[in-house]
Amino acid sequence: MSKYVYQFSEGNAKMKNLLGGKGANLAEMTGLGLPVPRGFTITTEACIRYYDDGKIISDEILDEINSVLAKSEGEIGKKFGDPENPLLVSVRSGARVSMPGMMDTILNLGLNDVVVEGLSKLTDNERFAYDSYRRFIQMFSDVVMDIAKPKFEKILEQVKEENGVEFDTELTADNLKEVVKRYKHLYNQEKGGDFPQEPREQLMEAVKAVFRSWDNPRAIVYRRINDIPGNWGTAVNVQEMVYGNMGDDSGTGVAFTRDPSTGEKKLYGEFLMNAQGEDVVAGIRTPQSIEQLKEANPEVYNQFVDIASKLENHYRDMQDMEFTIERGKLFMLQTRNGKRTANAAMKIAVDLVDENMLTKKEAIMKVEPKQLDTLLHPAFDQNGLKSAVPIAKGLPASPGAATGKVYFEADDAVEAVAKGEKAILIRLETSPEDIEGMNAAQGILTARGGMTSHAAVVARGMGKCCVAGCGEIKINEEEKYFIDKNGEKYLEGDWVSLDGSTGNVYGEKIATTDPEMTGDFATIMEWADEIRTLKIRTNADTPKDAAQAVVFGAEGIGLCRTEHMFFESDRIMAMREMIVSRTAEQRNKALEKLLPMQRGDFEAIYKEMKGFPVTIRLLDPPLHEFLPHEDEDIKALAIELEVTFEELKEIVIDLKEFNPMMGHRGCRLAVTYPEIAEMQTKAIIEAAINVNKEGLDVVPEIMIPLVGEVKELKYVKDLVTGTADSLIKEAGVSMKYQVGTMIEIPRAALTADEIAKEAEFFSFGTNDLTQMTFGFSRDDAGRFLEEYYGKKIYESDPFAKLDQKGVGRLVEMSVELGKQTRPGIKLGVCGEHGGDPSSIEFCHNVGLDYVSCSPFRVPIARLAAAHAVINSK
Repeated sequence: MSKYVYQFSEGNAKMKNLLGGKGANLAEMTGLGLPVPRGFTITTEACIRYYDDGKIISDEILDEINSVLAKSEGEIGKKFGDPENPLLVSVRSGARVSMPGMMDTILNLGLNDVVVEGLSKLTDNERFAYDSYRRFIQMFSDVVMDIAKPKFEKILEQVKEENGVEFDTELTADNLKEVVKRYKHLYNQEKGGDFPQEPREQLMEAVKAVFRSWDNPRAIVYRRINDIPGNWGTAVNVQEMVYGNMGDDSGTGVAFTRDPSTGEKKLYGEFLMNAQGEDVVAGIRTPQSIEQLKEANPEVYNQFVDIASKLENHYRDMQDMEFTIERGKLFMLQTRNGKRTANAAMKIAVDLVDENMLTKKEAIMKVEPKQLDTLLHPAFDQNGLKSAVPIAKGLPASPGAATGKVYFEADDAVEAVAKGEKAILIRLETSPEDIEGMNAAQGILTARGGMTSHAAVVARGMGKCCVAGCGEIKINEEEKYFIDKNGEKYLEGDWVSLDGSTGNVYGEKIATTDPEMTGDFATIMEWADEIRTLKIRTNADTPKDAAQAVVFGAEGIGLCRTEHMFFESDRIMAMREMIVSRTAEQRNKALEKLLPMQRGDFEAIYKEMKGFPVTIRLLDPPLHEFLPHEDEDIKALAIELEVTFEELKEIVIDLKEFNPMMGHRGCRLAVTYPEIAEMQTKAIIEAAINVNKEGLDVVPEIMIPLVGEVKELKYVKDLVTGTADSLIKEAGVSMKYQVGTMIEIPRAALTADEIAKEAEFFSFGTNDLTQMTFGFSRDDAGRFLEEYYGKKIYESDPFAKLDQKGVGRLVEMSVELGKQTRPGIKLGVCGEHGGDPSSIEFCHNVGLDYVSCSPFRVPIARLAAAHAVINSK
């Protein structure tokens, strides 16, 4: 039979999965002999069963809770609901990992109209008793019964005003009795009944509220962002109350064994005398620094310093501790590994190795890969952010902070930046035509699209802040304004600020600070490189991106998208000439203009990569993306191309597709227009020959996209090898090159053994593979995925975190089949999943050789690859 309730004396830190992080640590501290108020933990398994049983606490669990409660009463010497000697408890949630957004704490549970009088007599402190009761009514009503907290705060403020006092501590016992009376009246109005007086009813309602909080919207979002499974459940901790609000010899506080912002080795924290826990964070009174406790109570301070040191040495990590002082006696309410900034995380990890507390591998695991994002991008000045209120919220598509003036056209953003302004480009959705504006802007905001939309992918590659899919704003691109969720109108030239890490949009200018990378960053990266086995490449389309990626430690390019090069202003016309050509001869003439430009691009990229491998993808998007679609723009282009408007309009209409993502693109373009693949192959090979003459040893990797049938791959490969071999022979050099393909169509994955007969490498294009496996568009999925998360159909965005059951199975299958045909086949991933830590671990486990991600995700991937090795052992 399962055991669902454990006293603190029965557990330990290793039972975190069952007792939750808080319960396991309370049990561990109890075992260490520290002053911990007694109590018990209702397990995560009880929470899971609560949901399995239809959100009901079974009789079996109820009986066990009552049995352990009775046992605790005997040990403590107090009784639940007894006015002569009442046991009062706190109720706290506690998942196996710390989860902000879960249920808030309930203090003083067990109080009622009778017990409060008993507590008053027992302590000879009427004011304390009614202060505790009013706190309990507010917490229980807010947390358990969903009565809005501000309604209670309004009553409290009214009573303070009526009595001419500023602080809660100045209210008398009679004042607090009035507060209690009004609180109970509010409860009755809101719920149509009296405030619960039976302590056991209070307890069970609180336990159910903790369980419910596991699935509240905040918790679901937090789990999705932090890759926490929904089937873990949360534990409930029921603990004997100790009181920091019994007078000036009592207090409460929070402290860290090291500075969570900088990592400096010093006690950091604050406390309040004559207060309960929520007062410290509520901001009603200004807390004192932990050092001042030494003056207030030297004995307690010295005891706390000893306990803090003992806990850090025991857990071998920086600790975040909560404590209460009751009538001069210290009690420890919680300890856990403390949250910290990325810089602090690295300093603490390196220092703990230097202090011989951790090995390098253990230290590496103390730094979360996703944390590094904050080191690689600008952030908002915290003082400026405090007073800022978001005007809308979208998807946090590319991290960092950006502030600038609003522009709705890419050209306008470019022009503004040329004049020295900071610009934010706002579009319904971006397209490849917006590249220059995106590059010029400080950040990008779109109303449509998801985490792997064009805006998101390109912004991440550029290291630009991006908020995508912000449906709360209404954009009018024609008239150049947008309206926020509150109905406020913003015109071109107005200031806005974007937070790409949260998705928040602000209607004002907020100062930003540049990222700082310390020497500890380099140390952590060096240790990660010693451990990892996966190579880390980058997705880079320009020499600038390539150079940035090398600085961040990239070991090659896993995806160079040639189409982005064609949108440059000096070559878009030649591309359009090629598209409108009616004959192969005309197309070749236009392609001859593009050849030297492409060759020059590749030469520059090869040089930046200094001999590291470079995988270049042949043209992928449908041709209509390179043409305008508005009549006015078509007319202007027709004049430039010396064709009639009617002719050009006909071509635009002819190229338009109902579903372009599954249309005439990828290798299908090369089958239809072989001369495009031939020109690109010439540029790739000639560039390699040229730079190799200068001392490099480039082995180009030519990637044929969107293959679904081995015969189409063979057709395009023959074009490539025929062109390449001829050029190499003509140059009189000996040069190797490889031809491979992207596995991004499910059929290619299913027939990977056949594909491998022609392909020398596979690169998994997991963006399209996910799209085609799930059967929905990555640009449109954001419109309905939130409903899927809320209804627990999906736990995470499959475009941001690889779906290992479905898409992952196709990847695994491809790896197995590919290796059967070609044992030495090179395997990598070049979709956005290449920068996601959990997806990187999957790639390591299935035996890929490398992952490729945007330049600014390279350090994240290096660290995640090291985590993958450690986790697999």
